[in-house]
Amino acid sequence: MSVAKLLEDLSSVIPKTLYEDLKKAVEGLDEETALRIIYRALRLYALSLIDAGEAIGIITAQSIGEPSTQMILRSFHFAGLREFSMARGLPRMIEIVDARRKPSTPLMYVYLKPPYNKSKESATEVAKKIQLTTIENLAKSVDIDYITYSVVIELDPEQMKYREINIKDIEKILSRMRGKGVSIEIEGYTITIRLATPDMLKLRKLRDKVLQTRISGIKGVRKVLVDQDRNTGEWYIITEGSNLEGVLQLDEVDHTRTYSNDLHEVAEVLGIEVARTLIALEIRRVLAEQGLDVDSRHMYTVADAMTWLGKVRPIGRHGVVGSKESPLAKAAFEVTVKTLVEASVRGEVEPFRGVFENIIAGRHIPIGTGMVRLLMRL
Repeated sequence: MSVAKLLEDLSSVIPKTLYEDLKKAVEGLDEETALRIIYRALRLYALSLIDAGEAIGIITAQSIGEPSTQMILRSFHFAGLREFSMARGLPRMIEIVDARRKPSTPLMYVYLKPPYNKSKESATEVAKKIQLTTIENLAKSVDIDYITYSVVIELDPEQMKYREINIKDIEKILSRMRGKGVSIEIEGYTITIRLATPDMLKLRKLRDKVLQTRISGIKGVRKVLVDQDRNTGEWYIITEGSNLEGVLQLDEVDHTRTYSNDLHEVAEVLGIEVARTLIALEIRRVLAEQGLDVDSRHMYTVADAMTWLGKVRPIGRHGVVGSKESPLAKAAFEVTVKTLVEASVRGEVEPFRGVFENIIAGRHIPIGTGMVRLLMRL
């Protein structure tokens, strides 16, 4: 059989991506070598398939759960930056499968378009545009004068130069705060804000409000780190704090690769399919950091279970387990008595379609040979 005819026959049998890869791999090769490659690929593909009736849920749980017991139970600091702490290992794994509304350390991986990803200087310029800068970041000292009821802020010229901010930028933003009973004076690098009426509580609130006033950058991005990919040599940005929608609006940012570690934010901004991929990638990243190798199909089984309803759900009684139709399966996970009482009150029926409920009742489990029903005994 010719290579072209074989590939044509395979196009409707094997996955589209495998077909495209094979077609590209054998292009320009002689007939014998091309056929050897195709048959070898088909053999490996056949070996990778799972038999009908295989208990993939149990195998996935064991394949991820067992290596997870070997994880280090602590957080690490991020590459070379002492205060850039993030959850890793088991704490991060728990965050993922629990689908926490906010991760302990929200991060973004911001990839840049050429030429901004070619040098550290160019990437740093973009990082400065992203990093949130407030008056507090620029202040060398902050004092409250209770005699004149004023807040005196001494700005740091070096910080202003590094963040490329001048006095006029600050004056323009602070001028919006001038209101009834509040006056603002700027002399050199000293800002004085006075209250017309003596009010200690109002003065403290005013101080906090001024210090948190945004001068530049994107809201929510507290720290930035410019790093280089060791494989490709390109420069990219890691941020502590996440605002995916805001970052994707920058022209310098490659929106096809930039993502956040916040599952719900990714689902909201980029859609549920991207959130599904992120769940699988984050589980793989956590395991790989600990030197653990797990088949990626197990990660995608978990990701599918968490996202197939069109929203990110935790694996637990408030998510995947809680949505099962079987009252016995729900009772097997947590709060057994409460679950069974509520099922009794509602008059729920047990269909015995899953694994857990059949094990509890001592019935045949509907996996492997247990999937086959004998309709007639001769």
